[in-house]
Amino acid sequence: MTERVATTPGVYPLPDWAKEDLADLKGHQKHDLVDGDEGEEITSVYEQAREEVIGRQQDVGLDRVVEGQLRWDDMLAHPLAVHDAVETRGIVRYYDNNNFYRDPVVTDDLTFDGDVAGELEAASEFADSDSLQAVVPGPYSLADLATDEYYGDDAEFLDAIADFLAGEVSAFPEVETLFVLEPSLVENAPGESEDERASEAIDAVTTAAPDDTDVVVQTYWGALDEKVHAHLLDADFDALGYDFVANHEDNLYNINEYGTKDSIAAGVVDGQNTLVEEPEQIAERADWLEENTPAADFETIYLTPNTELFYLPYSTFEEKLAALGEATDIAEVKA
Repeated sequence: MTERVATTPGVYPLPDWAKEDLADLKGHQKHDLVDGDEGEEITSVYEQAREEVIGRQQDVGLDRVVEGQLRWDDMLAHPLAVHDAVETRGIVRYYDNNNFYRDPVVTDDLTFDGDVAGELEAASEFADSDSLQAVVPGPYSLADLATDEYYGDDAEFLDAIADFLAGEVSAFPEVETLFVLEPSLVENAPGESEDERASEAIDAVTTAAPDDTDVVVQTYWGALDEKVHAHLLDADFDALGYDFVANHEDNLYNINEYGTKDSIAAGVVDGQNTLVEEPEQIAERADWLEENTPAADFETIYLTPNTELFYLPYSTFEEKLAALGEATDIAEVKA
């Protein structure tokens, strides 16, 4: 029987009180608050907010718990934005929406940093290793979001980003699951010959995780090009994620035509829309997926929002978590 696991791709909105406190402490908008070297008062706010969002995930019965990535004001660009070899410059549109991030310009060698590992160490005080889930940007997306003024070659830059992320992942404490977020594979798809290079870069990151960590590569905002999908399956990881909110038909076609991994992450909750899905609706979408992939016999289906969740008002975010947690309970009752 296929196991259903309720989880999220992380990158949460800040609780309203934390957003207000941080704005008061810095005297300007949240976007400018994180430079990787926060003072004690700001650090304390993030620590309290982290404990709150972890507790919320546990209370509603999510099977995997993320740290929340509440410090990631630059969204997926965060691991570079706080690095000593990177300068943050002008404000850039974050994909095709009304969110913005600081352009991370790489000006020196990307050595080990440990920022994300530090967040996970802090999260491990509140979540057991058998439920803790790490979140990192994928190397292709991180390279796509960044500007290179050091390596001088696209292929070398992608390799450097992959090596950097692999080093960060290898320093993680024990975690049950790792989500590698790769929206650029859809939004700015690699061209001929680049798709194989992107797959190799992802492989370098996913294989850096401990052998007993389940690794999920989550793509979203549409469906992968067929060749990109095929090359991505050559990389070594456990589950590939598909956005069934933005494009269920083409994602279903890719699975049935070309196969997929033994497990799958199904983006069946809208991470950007404030309309809250009913738990029964989420469970039905998972049923539909299994019914319409007759050749697949999934070991695990990760039920998840299709995108990061920072787009949502905090109260809506909480409601979506609760619906996800209840959806897997419905599946267990049916079984």
